Amino acid sequence: MEVICLETKAFYDLVDKVVKRMKGIESNEKQDKWVSEQEAMRLLRVTSKTTISKLRNNGDIRFSQPRKKIILYDTESINEYLEKHAKDTF
Repeated sequence: MEVICLETKAFYDLVDKVVKRMKGIESNEKQDKWVSEQEAMRLLRVTSKTTISKLRNNGDIRFSQPRKKIILYDTESINEYLEKHAKDTF
């Protein structure tokens, strides 16, 4: 068994670097601008394809249709939709 000794400042510097790197990994995973219908449904917390198609057809969320059967949803518009409908507490 090996024991590694670090000065307090070096330890906290190391922890800060690890945290920054992990945040970078998480933000890279969330950078997808266009997501599938299943992912959009997960983000909106809806289970019905009818609900997401209504949101799409009403213009509530942006979408792209690169091919006839492929519909992708804009994550920014999903987040804007959620923020627009957020209610402040009393």
